[in-house]
Amino acid sequence: MRKISLLGATGSIGTQTLDVIRMHKDKFQLVSMSVGRNIELAKQMIQEFSPTIVSVMHKEDAEGLQMEVPGNVRVYWGEEGLIQVALHPDADVVVTAVVGSVGLIPTLEAIRAKKTIAIANKETLVTAGHIVMEEARKHGVSLLPVDSEHSAIFQCLNGEENRSISRLIVTASGGSFRDKKREELRHVTVEDALNHPNWSMGAKITIDSATMMNKGLEVIEAHWLFGLPYERIDVLLHKESIIHSMVEFEDSSVIAQLGTPDMRVPIQYALTYPKRLEFLDEKRLNLWELGTLHFDKMDFERYRCLAFAYEAGKVGGTLPTVLNAANEVAVEAFLQRRVGFLQIEDLIEEAMEAHVVSKNPTLEEIQLVDGQTRKEVLTFIKQRGL
Repeated sequence: MRKISLLGATGSIGTQTLDVIRMHKDKFQLVSMSVGRNIELAKQMIQEFSPTIVSVMHKEDAEGLQMEVPGNVRVYWGEEGLIQVALHPDADVVVTAVVGSVGLIPTLEAIRAKKTIAIANKETLVTAGHIVMEEARKHGVSLLPVDSEHSAIFQCLNGEENRSISRLIVTASGGSFRDKKREELRHVTVEDALNHPNWSMGAKITIDSATMMNKGLEVIEAHWLFGLPYERIDVLLHKESIIHSMVEFEDSSVIAQLGTPDMRVPIQYALTYPKRLEFLDEKRLNLWELGTLHFDKMDFERYRCLAFAYEAGKVGGTLPTVLNAANEVAVEAFLQRRVGFLQIEDLIEEAMEAHVVSKNPTLEEIQLVDGQTRKEVLTFIKQRGL
C-alpha cells in the first residue's frame, strides 16, 4: 500500500486526489494533509480518511480543530504545518497540490527527506526551479508530474532517450475567452472568466488559463522537468483538450498522449508510477464521438502573459519569481473585482520592467523578491485608484 501526504487537500487537485484514493482504498492510504481555511470540509475528510497529521492556515482554527478530532490526530498550522504534513514519517509520496509559492518550502523539505514528489504546484519550479532540481538530484528524489501536460510528456518519453528529443509541444485549450478578440476582453466579468469550457479547476488556475499564464508557467515547469531550452518548447492551441501534449523526436516522429479532460487520470498515474491501475470510471475516450480535433498556432500578441512567461524563463534568475508573484496578486485583485481582466497583464508587465534581475539567486533572495514584488503590485493597484 502506498502512503500519501497531500498538500492542498481541499483544492481542485486535492479533492480529485482524494477521489483517486477513494477509488483504490486497497492501494492508497492518506496519512497527512493540509486544508487551508475550509475547516468543515477538513472534518469530513478526517472522518473518512483518518490522517494522523493535519495542517490548517490559521492558529485559531488549528486549536479549535484539535479539540474535535480523535486523539491520534495532530493538528498544525501555517508554514510549519505544511512542513509537518510533507515530512510525515510514513509517507511514500507527497502530492504538492497547493496553489502558489507557499508550496516551495514544504516541497524542498520533502525532497531533503527523500520523499517521492507528485508535483502539481507549478509555482515551486517557476520561482526556484534551479534550486528544486539540484536538491532532487542531490537526494535522488523523483519529481513525478501531475499536470496533464507534463504527465503527457513524461509518458511520451517512457523508453526514449532525451537526447533524441527535437521539441516538446504543450497543448492549450485557450481558456474561457479563446473565441473572443482582445478588444472584447475589456469588460469581461469574473463569472465569465471562471467558466472554463473543458476543465474543472480552482478559481486562480481558471483565470490563469484565460490569460494563458497557466500555460506560461507550464512552459517554465517543462523546462526544468525535462531539461530543454525554451526555444524547443512550443505551445499549440487545441480546443478539445484531448491531446494533452506531444513530443517530436529528431527523426520527425511525433508521439502524443490522449485522454479525456479528467485530472484524476494523471494524478493516478503519478501515484502508481511506474505501474498503472484500472481507472474506475465509466468515462472513456471514444474518438468517433468527437469526430474532429482542432489545432491553431499560438498568437503571442493575443496572449501576452504567455509571452511574458517565455521572456522570464529565458532571462531566468529572479525574473520568473517576479512573474509569478505579480500574477498571483493581480489575479487575486481581479477576483476581488478591483482590476479589470486586461489589467492583469499590465500589472505583470510593470513589475517585470521595474525589476533588476539577480541571475543566480539563493532561496533567501527568491523569498525576498517574492515578498517585494507582491508589495509593489499592490502599490501599483493603489496608484491606479483601484
